[in-house]
Amino acid sequence: MLLVHPSALMYSEIFLRLEPLGLERVASALLADGHDVRLIDLQVYKQSEVKRQLAEFRPDAVGFSLNYLANVPEVVDLAKWVKVVLPACVVFVGGHSVSFVAEQVLSHAGGAIDVVLKGEGETGAPALLAAVPDRALAEVPGAVTADGPGLPPKMLHSLDDHLPARHLGGRRRKYFIGVMDPAASVEFTRGCPWDCSFCSAWTFYGRSYRRLSPDAAVEDMARIREPGVFIVDDVAFIKAEQGDEIARQLERRRIRKHYYLETRCDVLIRNEEVFRRWKRLGLNYMFLGLEALDEEGLTAFRKRTTPSVNNKALEVARSIGLSVAINIIADPDWDEAHFAFVRQWAMSVPEIVNITVQTPYPGTETWLTESRRLTTLDYRLFDVQHAVLPTRLPLHGFYSELVKTQAVLARKHLGAAALAKTAGIVARQLARGQTNFARMIWKFDKVYNARRQYAEHLQPVKYQLPPPAEHPVTTPDRKELYVHLPLLRRP
Repeated sequence: MLLVHPSALMYSEIFLRLEPLGLERVASALLADGHDVRLIDLQVYKQSEVKRQLAEFRPDAVGFSLNYLANVPEVVDLAKWVKVVLPACVVFVGGHSVSFVAEQVLSHAGGAIDVVLKGEGETGAPALLAAVPDRALAEVPGAVTADGPGLPPKMLHSLDDHLPARHLGGRRRKYFIGVMDPAASVEFTRGCPWDCSFCSAWTFYGRSYRRLSPDAAVEDMARIREPGVFIVDDVAFIKAEQGDEIARQLERRRIRKHYYLETRCDVLIRNEEVFRRWKRLGLNYMFLGLEALDEEGLTAFRKRTTPSVNNKALEVARSIGLSVAINIIADPDWDEAHFAFVRQWAMSVPEIVNITVQTPYPGTETWLTESRRLTTLDYRLFDVQHAVLPTRLPLHGFYSELVKTQAVLARKHLGAAALAKTAGIVARQLARGQTNFARMIWKFDKVYNARRQYAEHLQPVKYQLPPPAEHPVTTPDRKELYVHLPLLRRP
């Protein structure tokens, strides 16, 4: 059994490169069933490694992770190539984004992909391989075949099961996030109980929220060798008691790391003492998705928060001593004045401010409710770095303003004065042979380039997303969005 994670997206060329944690957990479930499993991450290996493994290992099955729409063309083409080399091999694809476009991806592959597995892979992948001898693929929960969808996917009984098989991937020194180089990833919870209109985390999991037990979470932490750890939870420490108990056990076992996590502003305020405790444990970096600066924008995104709450959260984070990164979603309707306002605000606060582009995705409410027509259906442009909705400015002008804004913010944190503050960190990393963060500093202008982003709209399109409904709806039926059925009660 060979598992493959696709290559990095645009944003990952600079700011981070994370281990394929979900695929490592799928690998763990397959190992538990007695399968011989290998894993290739094309973020850190070239495609020639896939060819080498196919020739030497000759797997009976190849599974591709497809968590991002922008990777669809790459994965479809790889699947077609695998079927040419090993015609009898079972090829399947699973992951977050493909769960919302399963039938379309099967159609693109023209028979090269046997199954798309919707939902959680720890349950779907072992069940699929168990069904291979009888070719009963369509009977696997979550399986979508050329004959259409079958049974609904099943959630993993307990997140304590199948901790990541990190030993399979290789080249772990290539994984980093910001100055945390190298860095591993860890999962304490899964799902999100909020329902932001632009997000599909809650629709994928049926708005459920599940937790690892503190014992399992700490056991996983104890197996991590890297000095940095990114906690991948959509919203960290919603439940204060879980964060406290994990911290208590880490303290007792004297496990010290540098941590980076994501959370919500209201959660940070409500559970401030938990975050202070984690600061003492090594929490240095926090990501807060503000998304908008005004009440109107927050309401449109259904963030269920206010500017005053967000500002208070920034004050709390500063008082704790955390380095905070903020995300703001740029509407394609922005003009020069709006970009200038965001630049001015971002330069007035000490936090790192990141800009992404508003993008309707299959699986989100905005995919069904957005009244503006998409200007492209090219999967590769659905990466929150490209405009796929009509822009008020000419498209090249929009990218010029976007890159101008990003460049101003990058110089704020990657300019000469900022670099002087991190010189010691860079020196220590280079002394250990870690170059990810140092390389990141010099790549910005090459990656974030208005000419490049505009030109990517002009490239030939081989595979296209299915268009959304002709007439957008005001209030979509949430059941139609869910991949996993909602839990009867949340733990």
